[in-house]
Amino acid sequence: MESGIVMNGLITIIVPVYKVEEYLVRCVDSILAQTYANLEIILVDDGSPDNSGKICDAYAEKDDRIKVIHKENGGLSDARNAGIAQASGSYLTFLDSDDWIHESYIAYLYGLLRDNAAEISLCKFLKVINEEVPIEPSEGKVDVLSNDAVLERYIDLGDVFHPQLVMACGKLFKAELFDTIRFPVGRLHEDEFTTYKLFHYAKKTVLSTKPLYYYWQRE
Repeated sequence: MESGIVMNGLITIIVPVYKVEEYLVRCVDSILAQTYANLEIILVDDGSPDNSGKICDAYAEKDDRIKVIHKENGGLSDARNAGIAQASGSYLTFLDSDDWIHESYIAYLYGLLRDNAAEISLCKFLKVINEEVPIEPSEGKVDVLSNDAVLERYIDLGDVFHPQLVMACGKLFKAELFDTIRFPVGRLHEDEFTTYKLFHYAKKTVLSTKPLYYYWQRE
């Protein structure tokens, strides 16, 4: 195919896990509820001192799409990188373990990639302080941008999409973008050192204002 989009391709979801036993079930259940089923789910237990690692293992016993990596604590970047190294999917997405996603999240982002022959697609995230979220999110507005155009919006602090553009979560990437890119270990605000590189190498990015990623605001 000219677009390079794999029809019904395997999509890898990478979830770094650290001290989130209170939220992890909600997160993983939202992944398992996805309407798009061809998934590889990598839960990276980053040396969590609570029961998070045991919860990951229990899920892996119930669903063979789930793979668990247990490692020494190395931080968010190191955990994501460990997941990338083990990923088999043609596409990658990242989900923080205290957040969760609408059941159509994967199918919608994959459709945006396929329909627009793009390398990155992203939706809006909804900041939430409770679990009362819209059952049917608004359709939203869709923009298809070149790498130069999306980077112009990336550096515009006043752009409505700026926070979403910077974050690694809430996006679906063609896996090949990570052939030479990793998250910087030991750096704060690691996303800021990574996502702009991915946008640079992606010839086309699709932005949607449809809110399908639920960003948990802890007290």
